Amino acid sequence: MKKFFMVLLGLLILLVIVSILLIMMQKSIFLGDRIALVRIEGMIADSKNSIEEIKKYVKDPSVKAILLRIDSPGGAVAPAQEIYEEVKKAVAKKNVVVSMGSIAASGGYYIASPATKIIANPGTITGSIGVIMEIPNLEGLMNKIGVKTEVVKSGRHKDLVSMFRGIRKKDKEILQRVLDNVHEQFIMAVAEGRKMSPADVRKIADGRIFTGEQAIKAGLIDELGNLEDAVQAAANLSGIKGEPVLVSKKERLSLINLLRDKIPKEFSDIFPTVKIKYLFIP
Repeated sequence: MKKFFMVLLGLLILLVIVSILLIMMQKSIFLGDRIALVRIEGMIADSKNSIEEIKKYVKDPSVKAILLRIDSPGGAVAPAQEIYEEVKKAVAKKNVVVSMGSIAASGGYYIASPATKIIANPGTITGSIGVIMEIPNLEGLMNKIGVKTEVVKSGRHKDLVSMFRGIRKKDKEILQRVLDNVHEQFIMAVAEGRKMSPADVRKIADGRIFTGEQAIKAGLIDELGNLEDAVQAAANLSGIKGEPVLVSKKERLSLINLLRDKIPKEFSDIFPTVKIKYLFIP
């Protein structure tokens, strides 16, 4: 019996050693031949996760290139600008290739613009270089049901985006100047990222959308192709020989993520808010 347990213990030790060797061999094989895939999908409402992923792969010496897979109509201005800045920092250290899915418009295009190379499908919807602000107006409804609001304020324009009345002429002028300024920020970001003159960007920065085929003619993207083409482009730029290994963050299933990603827009709009957005609205 004792001999049996000794044999069993020996086999277990051997199994552990073999497992450790296999892990070490696997790491050594993959070392230096990896491309990190970062997915940016849906509405851009927060930048934290995307920035953390990009920074992690920039610091990882085994990751030779970063591939951004963008499938987004855009979203809030500030998160898009924050991701843009992180992409720009990453490009200074490693090759960053963008693969556009069905749509990479407005804020989705904003974050793609500083990449080393941008690849889109022929039918990808992109562009939409513009800014939008939606302000609900409930004044007619309030008058109809006999409800009014009383406003106490310390600044003349403190309630310039109130949903309980229409926008006055002076308020609209203030809001238009704000949007024009944010629009100019978008134009300058694209001009810097794509190495275009601001004047050339302004010619196409009227909110219009482009297909991938149209975008390449406008200078907004570099090549036509799918995700596999983007992987190969990243490998070629980084000098990776053979079949590149893709690594990506494993998504953790949680109730918060499900609620954040899956609640229909109609439900989130029940309680309207006023936001400035880099967003394409079909």
